[in-house]
This record gives sequence, structure tokens and C-alpha cells, in this order.
Amino acid sequence: MAKSMFDNKSILITGGTGSFGKKYVETLLKSHNPKKIIIYSRDELKQFEMQQVFNHPCMRYFIGDVRDKERLTRAMRGVDFVIHAAAMKQVPAAEYNPMECVKTNINGAENVIDAALDNDVEKVIALSTDKAANPINLYGATKLASDKIFVAANNIAGGHNTTFSVVRYGNVVGSRGSVVPFFQKMIDDGAGHLPITHIDMTRFWITLQQGVDFVLKNFSRMYGGEIFVPKIPSIKITDLASAMAPELEQKIVGIRPGEKLHEVMCPGEICYSTFEFHDHFVIAPAIKFSSRSNDFTENALNELGSLVPEGYEYDSLNNGDFLSVEQIKELNSHACL
Repeated sequence: MAKSMFDNKSILITGGTGSFGKKYVETLLKSHNPKKIIIYSRDELKQFEMQQVFNHPCMRYFIGDVRDKERLTRAMRGVDFVIHAAAMKQVPAAEYNPMECVKTNINGAENVIDAALDNDVEKVIALSTDKAANPINLYGATKLASDKIFVAANNIAGGHNTTFSVVRYGNVVGSRGSVVPFFQKMIDDGAGHLPITHIDMTRFWITLQQGVDFVLKNFSRMYGGEIFVPKIPSIKITDLASAMAPELEQKIVGIRPGEKLHEVMCPGEICYSTFEFHDHFVIAPAIKFSSRSNDFTENALNELGSLVPEGYEYDSLNNGDFLSVEQIKELNSHACL
């Protein structure tokens, strides 16, 4: 096993019992040699179930809510790296319970930052979503606010060496609560059709493993203040339904509250601060940093990027990379094993 930056380090994952956290832990244990992995989440049943699978001596399970700053601060003692994955992310639930979404996604982000600074954590990466770009729903709006808070945290670090960055990507194949397991359950239950919100709807498509690998890589790339966006393919929702159940009828049911027809990850309005690299984009901070340059044309791995053309927007409709029905089938079969 090659030496890595995570060897003999302590890593804390908020919301670590989710799909991302489990795959992240699996990858860390398989390819790295961490000193400690701390799962910080509020559901004791999910932690118990995760312990049955991940019971390595380096594993620690910490019951707590990101809304609880004191508990977070205690959990981060001696921690080197933090991945902030905890969020209230169901779009309709957020629309109907707005203050709960604000408390978790915005106040929780502030608590993670304060706890990291109080413990001199080395690096923090917060997970974002394509819904944070030009948001039209509350979930996206709270995640945009969270992104801004994490970026600005690099300016309030003061004498601390803690750096903060954000990773933003699209729909994760097979993640809990996403469309693939929803469709699959309907198919398994013998449904006569699959519901399609809109015939033209498109989405970015990424596997859990791709998301985890991208986050791991960005711990090495980051200076602090960047929003990292991977280059990933798009799909048509109708093609997804055809890939999963070609024999079933597709019925248009209408767009849900707060749902977009297409998703954006790099808005055209901020093209002047968006840099393209060979396999990803970097959105540079809108604010000036007091401690370092705002030039993000070269990252900490010495990879070189360039400013995107004026007006350029990275969105799921105009993405040059669309998966075919057969490609969706193949990707889903590997991703959902």
C-alpha cells in the first residue's frame, strides 16, 4: 500500500452513516492506513448497523448533531481532516420544513467551521450539490449559503492553519433517497409504469466511488476557498427509466415543488472566476483572501487550469457528455452492487 496523506491521520465524517460516508470509509480502509475514522451522526440505529460492517479498530462512532456546536467541538479533538457530509437534502421536505433545513444546513455549517478552528483541524472539505448553483429551492439555497460560509471561513481562520474547501457534484447513482432505488422499488413491487416528472429532464450522473475518489484527490489539490466541480456525464431521466425497465410505460407526473428541469454546476454569471482543468472545474472565491493570492490557475498538485470563456456555463442540458441507455445500464450495474 503506497504511503498517503491519510496514513496515521484522524478523519471525521459528519453524516457518516449515509451512502457517501460508508463508501468513503470503505475506500479509506482499503487503500489507506488512517489512525482513526470518526463517524459523527445523530441516528444510533444507523450507527449500530454500520458498526456491523465497519468494525476496524480505527473506527469510532460518535452520536451527535451538527446543530450542537459543543458536541462537535468535543468530537473533533485531535482530528486532522473533516468531511462535512451531513445535510437535510430532500427537496420537498425542505420546502415544507424550511427552518429545520436552515438549522441543519446553514447553522450546522457554521458549527462545523467553529469546531474545526477550535481544534486546529488541518483541512475541511464540505460536500455541496448542483442544486446550490442558481438555486430555486430551499435546499439549494441553504447549500449555497453553506458553500459561501465555508469559502469565507478561510478569511476568519486568523492564526489558525485550518483551510476549507467545497466539493460540488450532481446526482449520485443509487444513493439513499435518490431516483434509482425509488424506481427499483417500484419495479420490484410490480408497478405498471414509472413516473417521469418531465420528458425533457436531465441530470448530472456520478457514482459513489467517483465522488469519494474526487473528494480524496481534492484534499491534495486544495489551497482553501475553492469549489471543486468534477467533469461528469449527463443523463435524460427518460433514458434512465428505459435502462431500468424498458418494458414499463413512462407516465409524466409533473415537476415536484422546488425541482429544476436541468441542473447547473458552474453558472455562467461567474465564468470570470471559473477555471477549467483536465478533469474538473474550480470556482474561485468572489472575495479576496487576506492570507494568500486569489490566483487558482495552478493547484497544490501543480495541475494547471485556465479561465473558461466568457458566458460559459456547465449544466446538465448542454453538457457534451451524455450517457446512452446501454451506458446507463452498465454504470448502474457496477455502481449499485
